[in-house]
Amino acid sequence: MVGERVLAFGELYVSEKKVEKDRNFVTALARGLEILRCFGPKDEYLGNAELASRTNIPRPTVSRMTATLTQLGYLNYSDNLEKYRLGSGVLELGYRYLASESVRAVARPYMQELADATDCMVAIGTVEGTTVTYIQVCHGDGPLVLRLSVGSQVPLATSALGRAYLAALPVAQRQPYLQRIKKEDPKAWPQVEAGLQEAFADYEKHGFCLAEGEWNDDVSGVAVPLYLEGGSRILPMNCGGSALRLNRKVLVGNLGPRLLAVAETVQTLMQESFA
Repeated sequence: MVGERVLAFGELYVSEKKVEKDRNFVTALARGLEILRCFGPKDEYLGNAELASRTNIPRPTVSRMTATLTQLGYLNYSDNLEKYRLGSGVLELGYRYLASESVRAVARPYMQELADATDCMVAIGTVEGTTVTYIQVCHGDGPLVLRLSVGSQVPLATSALGRAYLAALPVAQRQPYLQRIKKEDPKAWPQVEAGLQEAFADYEKHGFCLAEGEWNDDVSGVAVPLYLEGGSRILPMNCGGSALRLNRKVLVGNLGPRLLAVAETVQTLMQESFA
């Protein structure tokens, strides 16, 4: 095993030095999942050498993993490119996850109502590593509405969604994420850290976080955390759109309080169903 290499497993970062002491931890399974996580919107095809470089897993091991994942339908192999792309098995798992996520159905009518009233996009996301993936999205009808869909991803550090998630975490649980963000882009870290600290201050003061043209120059938004399953699980919810019309005054005085009201309604309904 590689000593202190850090792996992303869902919402946690786990050191291999620690997990190797856990007899219930299956390293081969973890490595297979790590390979699947390498594929993103800009990485339709990846070869074994690229996967080995990104994961620090030995190339012979990667070759066996990709062969197995291909046989199971989680990867497809291109003979012409000699590379892999995600297979339909991953999509099937994704749909099963979405179908099992009851908060999507409970929240949707309230999210759509807010989207229609504000001509914004309202979404719920789930954190994976240093990104947030949309699992539910509702759009308004205006011409300047942000058009993203389920499965779209935004950065954890500079989006309102990501900041709301981080702000809601206890400090000790937040630190591994901050360390990973810093490690991924050390040069940008001072500016990113300043933005995060401002977002945490906004959360303490208002109960929501802002992002004004940061992860995307044309996009501004506000986000709140949804506390689910008795507070043991956190999913961020946001309301955003064109930075041309969503200045700080609008975000703080209008969208933020309205989004908080939606979140409180959804949390109450989910609590009743969870009880």
